[in-house]
Amino acid sequence: YVLYNGWITFYEDRNYQGRYYECDSDSSDLHTFFSRCNSVRVEGGFWVVYERPNYMGFQYVLTPGEYPDYQRWMGFNDTVRSCRIIRNVGNSWRMKLWEKPNFEGQSMEVADNMPSFQERWHSREVNSCKVFEGAWVFFEHPNYRGRQYLLERGEYRRHTEWGGMQYGTSPPRVEDVHHCV
Repeated sequence: YVLYNGWITFYEDRNYQGRYYECDSDSSDLHTFFSRCNSVRVEGGFWVVYERPNYMGFQYVLTPGEYPDYQRWMGFNDTVRSCRIIRNVGNSWRMKLWEKPNFEGQSMEVADNMPSFQERWHSREVNSCKVFEGAWVFFEHPNYRGRQYLLERGEYRRHTEWGGMQYGTSPPRVEDVHHCV
């Protein structure tokens, strides 16, 4: 099952006020449509919004619903510069994680949410993974908090391939793993 239809509306001010922009497809540069983003409505689909153009910077995965201020989507600030719809949302999820780059070292297969990831994984680092089914989100802190990293179907030989490179050379911590439903 692949979901393509949906739209997202960005508002410059909190509580859906001020200038707004409706978007129904991927957009690599949103700065011409609004200068800041303080609230969002997701009318359909699952979206990932990025702090910087060209799908870079902090990532925020948004499910259908209303976000009256940027803190509701766990935003660090009111900057949104690119977005894309998540295309591999379905009803089955499966991925395999490795502790080292290039699919080496200890591994573990995951098929469901793991709010206590560290109870099953000896390290806080995941350096490579293969997503076989569905779309997944890694969270930096427990209880689905902190930086988010979206992983869609495919192979990720090192953490930089899912967006971990913006924050230094070491792999991002992974505390929680959640599939997009």
